Amino acid sequence: MTQRDPLGIAVIGTGRMGADHVRRIQRLVSGARVTAVVDVDAERARAVAASVDGCAAHTDPVAAMAAADVDAVLVASPGPAHEAALLAAFERDLPVLCEKPLTPDAASAARVMEAEVSLGRRRVQVGFMRRYDAEYMKLKSLLETGQLGRPLMLHNRHRNAASPPGFTSDMLISDSVAHETDVTRWLFGHEITAVTVLRPLRSANAPDDLQDPQFVVFETDGGAIVDVEMFVNCGFGYQVQAEVVCERGTARVGDGHAMVTNMAGRWGGTIDQDFTERFADAYDREIQAWVDATRRGEVTGPSVWDGYAAAAVCEAGVRSLREGGRVEVDLLDRPALYRG
Repeated sequence: MTQRDPLGIAVIGTGRMGADHVRRIQRLVSGARVTAVVDVDAERARAVAASVDGCAAHTDPVAAMAAADVDAVLVASPGPAHEAALLAAFERDLPVLCEKPLTPDAASAARVMEAEVSLGRRRVQVGFMRRYDAEYMKLKSLLETGQLGRPLMLHNRHRNAASPPGFTSDMLISDSVAHETDVTRWLFGHEITAVTVLRPLRSANAPDDLQDPQFVVFETDGGAIVDVEMFVNCGFGYQVQAEVVCERGTARVGDGHAMVTNMAGRWGGTIDQDFTERFADAYDREIQAWVDATRRGEVTGPSVWDGYAAAAVCEAGVRSLREGGRVEVDLLDRPALYRG
């Protein structure tokens, strides 16, 4: 690839997220094109590849990465497949955007981290897309000015209209609260040291085997307290909101009041129905930032350390959910590669 050539990307996983990224790269992102797609479902891979000129379909990620026109990899396969794909990319020194979770557990995330550290440079950006949302970016910038003083608390609400089939009580933590885990660490610059998961009255709208909602409390090494209301069967739509309480003021994002209508004796607006609506711009901005950095020979954004830390916090949260009580987070020492 020369400076003028588009970045050739292999997209691993062509389910809902992967197919949406293929569309995004081809239609919205500049400086890149999809040259290969990979899925264990060969028919699905061929169907997605057929929508892109010059795109090859594969069932083996290693074969796709070996192609001459692949310069970078976007991993959007299920979490358990991430470790093998990341290690294969490392062997070929390919830059990667890996959707969250980095891996499903802290042990495998630590193995990925060790492998990247052995390369001596970052290769991976983890897909915590809220860092690229306009409202969250504005909140982060405000906190960095110091105008509000030190952050004391963070209140989060994370609601889905309905949980998908097969969604488990553990997944409320590992797949959903994982976002608030990263948001907390990023906004405050703190590590999360302990997690407590409380079980409110279970909603009648939740499947019989699902503990929904859940109320999660984080403690941080900076002394802040963070709470997360996680409710995946609220019934009315998709909401993500956050309010920071600081020494000299507060700031809130996610109210969704971009437009309020008054008509026929009623006032109101609309509520997004899923994450692809609420965070569409964030995904666009995230992928473009990754492509731009990769073309410059850089890796920016959330790191493997961020993915590992989120996995460790979520493990502590799942343990608290199952066993009850406060669970401390066990983190490895942060490698020098991820400092500063």
